[in-house]
Amino acid sequence: MTQAYANVGDVPLALAVFLASDYYDHDNTPNTISTTTLLKPLRQIILPARIPAGEAMPNLADMMNNRMGAAIHDGIEKAWVTNHGPAMAALGLPQRVIDRVRINPKDEELTEDVIPIYLEQRLKRQMGKWVITGKFDFVGEGRVQDFKSTSVWTYKNQVNANKYTQQGSIYRWLNPKMIHQDEMDIHYIFTDWKGGMQKSDPSYPPRRFHKQTFPLMSLGETEQFIRAKVNLIDQHMDTEEEHLPLCDAEELWRSEPQFKYYKSGDTTKSRSTKNFETRQEAVIFMSTYGGTGAIKEVPGQVVACKYCPAFAICSQKDSLIASGDLLMG
Repeated sequence: MTQAYANVGDVPLALAVFLASDYYDHDNTPNTISTTTLLKPLRQIILPARIPAGEAMPNLADMMNNRMGAAIHDGIEKAWVTNHGPAMAALGLPQRVIDRVRINPKDEELTEDVIPIYLEQRLKRQMGKWVITGKFDFVGEGRVQDFKSTSVWTYKNQVNANKYTQQGSIYRWLNPKMIHQDEMDIHYIFTDWKGGMQKSDPSYPPRRFHKQTFPLMSLGETEQFIRAKVNLIDQHMDTEEEHLPLCDAEELWRSEPQFKYYKSGDTTKSRSTKNFETRQEAVIFMSTYGGTGAIKEVPGQVVACKYCPAFAICSQKDSLIASGDLLMG
């Protein structure tokens, strides 16, 4: 069934066709569950299927990040498949090395001299009634690598750090012969990078791209993680929405709390004297004023709900909005 979109008229037709095109090879076979699905919160896995057809359609304009990411992946794959030889020569690599590279080789092509490069390969493995599947971006010499077109905020706050380790670990579990290194690389491609920002922010990435290495779980730990998640899905597939386990702080992308110091002691004012990341820092600062004033803890804000496909029918989201933890302005 073709995906329908809302607010189609807001996008010019010349661009709308691009945003409405999805070339990803989705596998809708019963009892098949993808690596990316396994990494989602339980509510985000179960609830979207309960939304009536035609309701909560995605806005066409909101597909821009997804389509740009797919276009980058397609461009990288095309470059390796059709032009890796000339490109590697232009980069100064010796011809004897270039001649050893094989793109997506068959098992019978693998010899000691071959340097295998695998791109966008879909892997599958059975676990009970479930078929676990995953499609990695790049594997070179046994090391899985993933390309992430994302915001600088995502990188700086490391909101997906655990997921990257889990994702790479599942890929290795799916084919430990192909993927045998104990680490994976994430290649960030920043969509909102601004030159010169590092001068005022040492944690800001110095270039539009950045590589970060993550350790992988052992094969045994990975299998335990997968088995626990599919068992949880089986257990709650028919659980009523209000009784489903809630998303935790990490799944909600909740930011760290702030501790605001008010010199006057009136914490109802919108503007504080100074803000701190820890209570201890706020207390130390308050001591410079003889211990007078007041400190107010402001809970971290939630972000992930805004991008959740279960947003329309999730009561946890409603509670977070009511408490002020999720700002929708």
